[in-house]
Amino acid sequence: MQELWKLVTSPRHLIVFEVAARHGSFTRAAAELNVQQPAVSASIAQLEASLGVLLFDRAHRKVGLTHAGERLFSDVSAALNRILQSAREVHQRGRNDHVTVSVSSAFANYWMVPRLQQFHDSHPGIDLRVQTSDREPDIDAEGISLAIRRGDGSWPGVHSALIAHEVISPIASPQVMAAAVNLVTPANLLHERLIHLEEPVRERPSWQAWFAHHDIPAQAPKAGLRLNDYALVLQAAMAGEGFAFGWRHVTRRLIEQGLLAAKTDWAWETGKGFYLVWSKTVPLIPQAEQVRDWMIGMGEGEEQHQSAAPVKLTSLAE
Repeated sequence: MQELWKLVTSPRHLIVFEVAARHGSFTRAAAELNVQQPAVSASIAQLEASLGVLLFDRAHRKVGLTHAGERLFSDVSAALNRILQSAREVHQRGRNDHVTVSVSSAFANYWMVPRLQQFHDSHPGIDLRVQTSDREPDIDAEGISLAIRRGDGSWPGVHSALIAHEVISPIASPQVMAAAVNLVTPANLLHERLIHLEEPVRERPSWQAWFAHHDIPAQAPKAGLRLNDYALVLQAAMAGEGFAFGWRHVTRRLIEQGLLAAKTDWAWETGKGFYLVWSKTVPLIPQAEQVRDWMIGMGEGEEQHQSAAPVKLTSLAE
């Protein structure tokens, strides 16, 4: 840092340089920074003197970057943007007046979004922010209030509450389901086109595991559509691309709306679940506690509904 201080003399010079380089004008830079144009010129001159190189080619009413200036601008611009983003996040965390929920894109689209109007009606004053992620975030390091995780409910450093048991049934569009006239046993699915979920980070069950649960030793076919996001899997299934995994808590409404059909008599209860988690070390603000309690209540209500509802089997032509 001592060397950097010697070369730059003041962080302010780097900010002035970035703005002037971005605008290609000392005058417009002065306007953005709310200073006089001579102040910009002086700051750039001091930076050039300390670095021992010209950063701008100065022409009448116009300035342009030299090769050295272009190199410096590339790195300074990227670094200042990262600092700005971090400063925004820290500032927002300091305000501590919003609730961030981190979920997968499928959970956001098919569990959270359909319930948001109900949430806002009952909690109109809460600033709820749904953040999608393809990994399990570090909720303390990233300032996340609540998150959904799949597992057994036991993770270090967090509290957890069950939102939904993991129950998986084969799903497809009603047209594809009706056309699959030979679905007498689960083994017959080996002859159907399957949609595979292959998430890059999070662990998820595979078709091979589903067949093994049903005591089918054959390997799942390698053919079929492979996608890395469950929201895309559901879109592909609704579009008629084949059979996919149907997590009950995510697909229930789609099935009720007739957008998907399910073989619920072949459901696989894995013993795992989807849990709402929150930090053991960072206390929840009151607004986050209300969101937590609302989500847990919604999950408990649906679990009770599923337990009380009679099993509805998909009728297939023999």
